[in-house]
Amino acid sequence: MSLRDNIDKNRLPEHIAIIMDGNGRWAKKQGLLRALGHERGSESVKEIIRTCIELGIQNLTLYAFSTENWNRPKLEVDTLMKILVKQLRKELATLEDKKIRLNTIGSFDKLPSSVQSELNAVKEKTKDHTKMTLTLALSYGAREEIVNAVKNISDKVKNSIISIDAIDDSVINEHLYTHNLPDVDLLIRTSGEHRISNFLLWQIAYSELYFTDILWPDFKEEDLYEAIISYQKRERRFGKTSEQIK
Repeated sequence: MSLRDNIDKNRLPEHIAIIMDGNGRWAKKQGLLRALGHERGSESVKEIIRTCIELGIQNLTLYAFSTENWNRPKLEVDTLMKILVKQLRKELATLEDKKIRLNTIGSFDKLPSSVQSELNAVKEKTKDHTKMTLTLALSYGAREEIVNAVKNISDKVKNSIISIDAIDDSVINEHLYTHNLPDVDLLIRTSGEHRISNFLLWQIAYSELYFTDILWPDFKEEDLYEAIISYQKRERRFGKTSEQIK
């Protein structure tokens, strides 16, 4: 009996976000180069995307490369970018077949031109798909995202496009990279770390957090089921009392 049988299809998270951590440590444990850990991690990405589609998850956001990751050794960064381009080319047919729309968030212009071109091509070809939105956070940092939102809103206030009194949650949401996505319901982090690491700080205000010791290359279908089952066992009150929710 699969854990999948214990999942309530009527209470699925609308938006799952994952901090895919542990590729390097997985490779080290195997006595392999870090690059091979990232290659193996891409297999977990494919399995989790497939599982989300089968379950009916509407939005999946993957933390693929942070603004801080640019500080890693150049060889590792270059390898990550090559893997990304290779996987985009390899999986385009699957995205189209499964009607998955590719979306990206982050400082897009900081990515290598080859990566930008490949991403733009796939985003264009999948823009009308509605089965699921797959968002890749690339060169992404939540603090940078919020700073940019503040700058854009301030500029509009300065030019009398928005009044200060009109600024509320919805206005801030409209100026974030994720303006076309719902807030995150379930945030998963692998590898045993218990940090958010500058990921979707605004969007996870009321997310359920799930941490696992499993390294990302070993995170599979059944592990996602466990995370969703844990999510469904929790009472999401959003500041209210249990009595009000019931």
